[in-house]
Amino acid sequence: MTAPRVYLSGAIEHAEDFGKGWRARIGRFAEAALGHRVYDPSTDEKKDLTDEERSHFRRWKTDDPGRYRTVIRKIIRWDCARIENDTDYVIAYWDPSAARGGGTAAEITLAHRLGKPVYLVLGMPLEDASGWIIGAADEVLESFDSLERTLLARFGKIE
Repeated sequence: MTAPRVYLSGAIEHAEDFGKGWRARIGRFAEAALGHRVYDPSTDEKKDLTDEERSHFRRWKTDDPGRYRTVIRKIIRWDCARIENDTDYVIAYWDPSAARGGGTAAEITLAHRLGKPVYLVLGMPLEDASGWIIGAADEVLESFDSLERTLLARFGKIE
């Protein structure tokens, strides 16, 4: 039996630390405590981008919008393919930074549409969160500690 594969969805573009902090914590937990394989899009800067695209695409947002859009579409295809083909479930962090962007909402929706469980951690009050996002989630949790307890109960701790 192969280890379950988890995709870590949340803000990158608008997040203060590009979404690396919470993903590092939860990624370590999923690997060490659950034995799961983790895909963290915030650490996969290469994806299928050329070196030039990876180095310059952020400034192209204002300097060359057409070129920027082309690169972003490559990233969208790459990340959606990971969810579709290489993911068993999604852990998503929905906070004001995620709400500013479109990627997290798209990833949560895609996973839901494909029937892949979504564990949603809220970084904002429930009443401020998107109804669409809450509806697409299988579990809505108020903290990463709650997420860890939920995942341990669901998958069990590896020995």
